[in-house]
Amino acid sequence: MSKKQSFYIQNDLITLFILFVSVSLLAVYNAQQLEQYDENFVLKQIVWFTIGICIIAAIQYFDLDQLYKASIFIYLTGLLVLAILLVSPESIAKPVNGAKSWFTLPGLSLQPGEFAKMTTVLYTAAVISRHKEKYAASNLKSDFLLLFKILGLTAFPVMLIMLQPDFGTAMVYLFVCGMLIILSGISWKIIGSLILGISSLIGVVLGFIVRFPDIAKEIVGSSNAYQIDRIMTWFNPDQQSADATFNFDRAHMALGSGQLFGKGIGSLQVATPEAQTDFIFSVIGESFGFIGSALVIFLYFMLLYKLVTLGLSMFKHSPFGSYVCFGFMSILLVHVFQNVGMNLGIMPITGIPLLLISYGGSSVLSTMIGLGLVYRVAVEHSIQNDYLFK
Repeated sequence: MSKKQSFYIQNDLITLFILFVSVSLLAVYNAQQLEQYDENFVLKQIVWFTIGICIIAAIQYFDLDQLYKASIFIYLTGLLVLAILLVSPESIAKPVNGAKSWFTLPGLSLQPGEFAKMTTVLYTAAVISRHKEKYAASNLKSDFLLLFKILGLTAFPVMLIMLQPDFGTAMVYLFVCGMLIILSGISWKIIGSLILGISSLIGVVLGFIVRFPDIAKEIVGSSNAYQIDRIMTWFNPDQQSADATFNFDRAHMALGSGQLFGKGIGSLQVATPEAQTDFIFSVIGESFGFIGSALVIFLYFMLLYKLVTLGLSMFKHSPFGSYVCFGFMSILLVHVFQNVGMNLGIMPITGIPLLLISYGGSSVLSTMIGLGLVYRVAVEHSIQNDYLFK
């Protein structure tokens, strides 16, 4: 009789993780050949992934019930760290490009806003599942109550992040909030009205910016004027200066020059700014061509598919675990769409990394926390199924 495989061995998630790490190290290695910085990003990325694996392993010591009970304290800790960042002296929190988003310590930089994404998702998942348990038969009143709960939980970290200010990261929170609202089972009458209202507001704001960019710059202030320039470059690049469209142009040139199969490892010719982080996808396109880029997109599709199916199948056992999967799926989805989109020129340029591939300690570790939580959900799903068929 063959030995039964441990519940803690989730082959599909492990395989996907190994593939993503391999792609990340290859892409970062190629980006490093541009010599934009005198640093060994590959070695540092290996260190971050190693620490991340330890984090994933540590999370497995806590079951979903324990995480559910601790979620409020984890959420409040995330808010506290964001608040501490704002009042910290520049010696440990130096503003970068006008935004005070990082703790800068000797040999280490951490971005609390990245970690607070998962702390917010964790507690929001707990609040949604608790609400669903209390209001088994939902109505418009209970749905409005749940809507305000989700919006309120998201508003606190978003306000702290906008004070930095970090518009790109705040948009990620709002997208995740919207996805959880849609997936929480709130009446489509409410969701439809909300979508219509938000879409109208976004349309009016963007229309105002495009029509009156100078006034928009005065409203947001000189420190955030570059955000208006990015939007203008996105809407009408032909009428912008060469300096304003430089990042777009270099990314397009890198992607196009890769053609079908790419130039191979160590053969980059197009220097794209921040190639190891923001424009890592253009490095993949130039190195491995359309085929390599498509395979990377397919990898993300497989991971997103796994998160959706795991969340749906886990719902009957643990709605909390299900919403954790949906929350992490939302974070991954918006990062991939925005990062790949800005490399292709269909989205405005922001500092949002390509999760699991871009270099960066904060993005890697926060993603590993999310993967660790999802892995725990998968473990408990396997345990529940084993009990079910005994």
